[in-house]
Amino acid sequence: MTTAITNIGSLVTNDPSLPGAGPLGVIQDAAVVIDGDRIAWVGGTSKAPATDNAVDAEGRAVLPGFVDSHSHLVFAGDRTAEFNARMSGRSYSAGGIRTTVAATRAATDAQLETNLLRHLREALRQGTTTMETKSGYGLNVEDEARALRIAAAHTDEVTYLGAHIVAPEFADDPDGYVALVTGEMLDACAPHARWVDVFCERGAFDGDQARAVLEAGLAKGLRARVHANQLGHGPGVRLAVELGAASADHCTHLTDADVDALAAGDTVATLLPGAEFSTRAPWPDARRLLDAGVTVALSTDCNPGSSYTSSVPFCIALAVRDMGMTPDEAVWAATAGGAAALRRTDIGRIAPGARADLTLLDAPSHVHLAYRPGVPLVTAVWRRGVREV
Repeated sequence: MTTAITNIGSLVTNDPSLPGAGPLGVIQDAAVVIDGDRIAWVGGTSKAPATDNAVDAEGRAVLPGFVDSHSHLVFAGDRTAEFNARMSGRSYSAGGIRTTVAATRAATDAQLETNLLRHLREALRQGTTTMETKSGYGLNVEDEARALRIAAAHTDEVTYLGAHIVAPEFADDPDGYVALVTGEMLDACAPHARWVDVFCERGAFDGDQARAVLEAGLAKGLRARVHANQLGHGPGVRLAVELGAASADHCTHLTDADVDALAAGDTVATLLPGAEFSTRAPWPDARRLLDAGVTVALSTDCNPGSSYTSSVPFCIALAVRDMGMTPDEAVWAATAGGAAALRRTDIGRIAPGARADLTLLDAPSHVHLAYRPGVPLVTAVWRRGVREV
């Protein structure tokens, strides 16, 4: 079954080789042909081949489905009081991540899956067609493994994050917890995951502990990604580059050496502006990274504590307004950049052979994602060739 989307006013292909199309590979008055779950043809509307079905875009913009490469969606509970206190300037002494850990451990599999699916559907309605998600709210063998098993039933991009924080039971024995994360817990979790991650930060895991976690995961056949340099300067970014991690995520506090390391390697700097918005922390300096030649991705970091948003369009608007990115750069980072952070070449672009993941905007240009912040511009979404919104 073939479908043509015709009369596209502005098509973002992310193919910079197209003559005169710029880095986003923008084609005006374009058409796309979908055959099964793949893109079969891209070009001008007047040259579109005959298909079984046709959709008239009526001059609106089409771009690749968003690739959200960092989220924490297997959880239970609510941290509204924590957010309200933080935004009201009041101190709040509840347990943060530990609060979510307790609620997640107490939840049934069905409750966790229902919550996961609710957030995946919410993201899809906003144009996200690929979403990575992590464990990290179980922090014991049984609950980490079940989180990954539940996630793997609904997304290909699943990350083992047993090293989110030290589990409460090991508060006085962090090295014992690292031994669990790199041993029995890893054995139980690796079959359900593609990635291993660690929160390399003061108050979580130091450089030596993070290295141990990542190297153990790599030895099990998982690929690495790192929570790095969110709360302050530290070894996370350079450790990520040294170990060939696909991405270093957050990258809020960077030295010149950190930026140089990212520029010299192929680790993607994944920026998560929802976290800065929700915590009133300093913004990452995307302009500094881009000017140094670093590959940048944008993601939501959707989680119940520090960034409870599933909206990539919102993060695009924040990146343009507060992080020094142009609209073109932000859209690329949320599509092709996210694909690079997941080491994927079949998503994040619109070209023959790519997966047929497309987002139709109720706007003439992708620039409207930043130009009209907060407006629900996504009007249709195709994922694997099937119209889902």
